[in-house]
Amino acid sequence: MKKQQKGFTIIEVVLVLAIAGLIFLMVFIALPALQRGQRDSQRRQDVSRFMSQVNSFSTNNRGDVPAEDATKMQAFLKDYMKQLDGEFKDPQTGEDYTVAFTGEPTTSKLIYKTSTKCDGEVFESGAGTRSVAIRIALEGSGTYCQDNQ
Repeated sequence: MKKQQKGFTIIEVVLVLAIAGLIFLMVFIALPALQRGQRDSQRRQDVSRFMSQVNSFSTNNRGDVPAEDATKMQAFLKDYMKQLDGEFKDPQTGEDYTVAFTGEPTTSKLIYKTSTKCDGEVFESGAGTRSVAIRIALEGSGTYCQDNQ
């Protein structure tokens, strides 16, 4: 009687390697999308925190909102956002967000407008003088807009 040898056949080994390869491929394809989504969530939270601080500023300044002025915005960022302590940074680059008053937003540049509110992903003018809106671009797609209305 012949003695049977124990072990795996070549087909079994190739099949296991193929399945492992597919699992790794799925992880490497899904991981960047997951990271983009997490960074976009952080950007939305940062915009919400920015708007919260605008409301705090407004409460402390008789209803006025930060003006569309570079010097006044830097003072607001320093005093209210504590940008110098590293709390208000783009999650992708780790650099401080830039706040601009014109142009298109990027993932690290917020667009701040007074007398404006959000209409979906874009600004809509004609709001009261104590209204502000902020837009930021998202990595996934589109932009995120939030106002204080």
